[in-house]
Amino acid sequence: MRKGRAKRREVLPDPKYGEVLVTKFVNNLMKNGKKNKAFKIFYESLEIVAKKTGEDGLEVFKKALANVTPQVEVRSRRIGGATFQIPTEIRPERKMSIGMKNLILFARKRNDKGMAAKLASEILAAYKEEGGAFKRKEDIHRMAEANKAFAHFKV
Repeated sequence: MRKGRAKRREVLPDPKYGEVLVTKFVNNLMKNGKKNKAFKIFYESLEIVAKKTGEDGLEVFKKALANVTPQVEVRSRRIGGATFQIPTEIRPERKMSIGMKNLILFARKRNDKGMAAKLASEILAAYKEEGGAFKRKEDIHRMAEANKAFAHFKV
């Protein structure tokens, strides 16, 4: 790059809980710049979660996000004509980003009525260590474990 590194944008905390994590999640959830709608969906899904579990919805969400956040990933590296899958540690921002995106992706694939209900059921599934997003994390870890022999190549 000619100009150097891009500046990190500061993410403001959300209006209801005052959490930066919530705003980042809502930014990933948002489509076509409709942030208000994304916030409504998220808050509604947290209310559904709180109603079903009897616990604080935000705490359940944080635990669910921690459950679907991978610690390692595999990266492809070409060495001498062969392509190896090399397991590497993930930096913290990317971990969170991957976890959020998987949670949203598998929530969208669910068969519930309305996005809030879909997201709520995926959060509950992740909290109980089941569901699509948790399975994706397990698959990522399994691949990294299987390719541990190539870890010495490093990217």
